[in-house]
Amino acid sequence: MKSSLSLLFVLLGLFCHGQNLIPRPERADKREGEFLVAKQTEIYSPAFPDLFDYLNDHIERVCGYRLAAGGHRRSIQQISIEKHEGGLSEEGYLLDISPSRITIRANDRGGAFYALQTLFQLMPVSVYRPDAAQHAETFAIPCFHIEDAPRFAYRGVMLDVSRNFSDKAAVMRYIDWIARHKLNTLHWHLTDDNGWRVEIKKYPELTSRGAWRGPGEVLPPSYGSGNERYGGFYTQDEAREIVRYAADRFITVIPEIEMPGHAMAALAAYPSLGCLGEGYEVPSVWGVKEDVFCAGNDSTFRLLEDVLTEVIDLFPSEYIHIGGDECPKVRWKACPKCQKRIRDEKLKDEFELQSYFVQRMEKFLNGKGRKIIGWDEILEGGLSKTATVMSWRGSAGGIEAAKSGNHVIMAPNTHCYLDYYPTRDLENEPRGIGGFLPIEMVYALDPHEGLNAHEREYILGVQGNLWTEFIAELDHAEYMLLPRLAAIAEVGWSYDRKDYPDFYRRMASLRKQYDINGYDYGKHMFAADSAATAPAGR
Repeated sequence: MKSSLSLLFVLLGLFCHGQNLIPRPERADKREGEFLVAKQTEIYSPAFPDLFDYLNDHIERVCGYRLAAGGHRRSIQQISIEKHEGGLSEEGYLLDISPSRITIRANDRGGAFYALQTLFQLMPVSVYRPDAAQHAETFAIPCFHIEDAPRFAYRGVMLDVSRNFSDKAAVMRYIDWIARHKLNTLHWHLTDDNGWRVEIKKYPELTSRGAWRGPGEVLPPSYGSGNERYGGFYTQDEAREIVRYAADRFITVIPEIEMPGHAMAALAAYPSLGCLGEGYEVPSVWGVKEDVFCAGNDSTFRLLEDVLTEVIDLFPSEYIHIGGDECPKVRWKACPKCQKRIRDEKLKDEFELQSYFVQRMEKFLNGKGRKIIGWDEILEGGLSKTATVMSWRGSAGGIEAAKSGNHVIMAPNTHCYLDYYPTRDLENEPRGIGGFLPIEMVYALDPHEGLNAHEREYILGVQGNLWTEFIAELDHAEYMLLPRLAAIAEVGWSYDRKDYPDFYRRMASLRKQYDINGYDYGKHMFAADSAATAPAGR
């Protein structure tokens, strides 16, 4: 039995070579021989000292020991992480593996970090067994020369923690998944109708009241409240810890503070911010609500500016996401203050009032040295040239924005909504919000579709979105994300060399690492009778 298992892990290890890397590298040349990682191997990392510990932590997990720090010597087995002066694009790297030395060269820390992710994929799958630290005192990495860089600078995943709350440990697990797939942005959807999730010291009611819902009507178990009080929030210290954890993995956390719609949690905490001024509750059921921030009330803008001032202190990201989606105009049409604002500002209608709201908040954030991202509804009523549009209602909004000279992140629901069902076998699938999004459809995303060469320059990148109306548990989220996250990663990193049949073949290798790590991923991509069947070759 033991010999059979040993043979199995050897065979699994054979799958993990350069031609099987995800995302697909620009160039991966196989060479003769192997590099043997053993206790006497050293790590030399003068240019990126923090990566010494990051790599050593990984070695310790798979081998049970740590490697010593070495000098610049060529006479021993060494893993060297070096600064490369010029000639490489941002986040690009060179990875050279010979029998005596592994050399990583990068212009920046991001490139060196991604080279390590590639190195981890090249390690034999057997080292990732739960008991590997007891057995893998040495292991071999095949020799390669790899040159690689991402196609898009922005490669992200959105996590909604308003509908179902994920604690700090769970968010860190999400970050680990993101890093493994060479994605570099966590878009953190922190506020919505169903819960305000970040501590704001100047306005404590936002979390003491707005972070909790229920007891209310009986809801599906996956929605999280039912007849019990449900909720949670991140203290500012926890938010900072998550931001640091992400930064160590070369991931930027972009917070989203929703406005002017999806504001019920905030209105329940501070009713004067709404057009009616009273009667608000944190809703237990998701959906688009008519009650939104009052655009005619100056106290609304004072609170939001104060909130964003504290958010800026927590999140060093270049961008702050301000939402802007699904804002009904019913209350504004009937609100004397909003109608007065329309007259005073010489606006045409409530759509231009929304544009006024967005541009006012953008000017405030610009004054603090930050830029805004908004969902594609921020195009309605007019948009400044400095705002970035996140296109979710298909790609049309992104195409319109790029043609107008605005930067764009493509996250269309047609390709990027990972809360959609991955197969049509709904009876045997965990709950999704609806829709059908198999992995080949995710992979088919073309962020440049409909744009000429000049307009394509405005596409910053791509993002997968995980809304959590029906996703309450970490294993459910993991199932919905994986392996579709790998397709998002390859679109963002390897867009100019996409090839779905080849991706399908390479996924057989990454799947082995999912298995060894115990990930609860969707296996429908690999099932012959699923909607996502093996594609024909070229």
